[in-house]
Amino acid sequence: MDKVITYYLEMNRFEELKEVPASNGLSVAEAEIDNFRFNKFLYQYVGEPWQWVDKLGLSDETWQKYAENPGLRTWVAYFKGSIAGYFELSIVGRGDASKGQCVESLDVEIMYFGLAAEFIGKGFGGYLLSRAVQEAWGIPGVKRVWLHTCSLDHPSALKNYEARGFRRYKQEES
Repeated sequence: MDKVITYYLEMNRFEELKEVPASNGLSVAEAEIDNFRFNKFLYQYVGEPWQWVDKLGLSDETWQKYAENPGLRTWVAYFKGSIAGYFELSIVGRGDASKGQCVESLDVEIMYFGLAAEFIGKGFGGYLLSRAVQEAWGIPGVKRVWLHTCSLDHPSALKNYEARGFRRYKQEES
């Protein structure tokens, strides 16, 4: 079995974003009502071809806790009324206010990002990632936006992240 390489990427200023402004007809809306079944569906629908399997065996209770976390926000991409992809942003403070530590800044992780298989190759990926980064930087107090991907992901995923301005800061083999 081949080793899996995990790449960690980050952006430390909004100005680093190399935006793709053309949507090619893709519309993006935030899912403002938490619904763990919807998040679970999106995870499986988008991630199935790329072996996103680590969360499929989780209980409904665990999925609900994940999706209803106030630090998690979900956006869905639509093309001609069909779900074309999605992204989730996880907002985390540096420092822990519950332990009396000052939360000086926020990190936003793009937890999941992707297009459904039938929408890949239609010019949507750069725009959708640009929207994810814009939404992340639009959260007050954000100082860093980051994500990770791996060698099992779509061959264009890493290229898209780097083309939008993300820089690798760590790489691991497993």
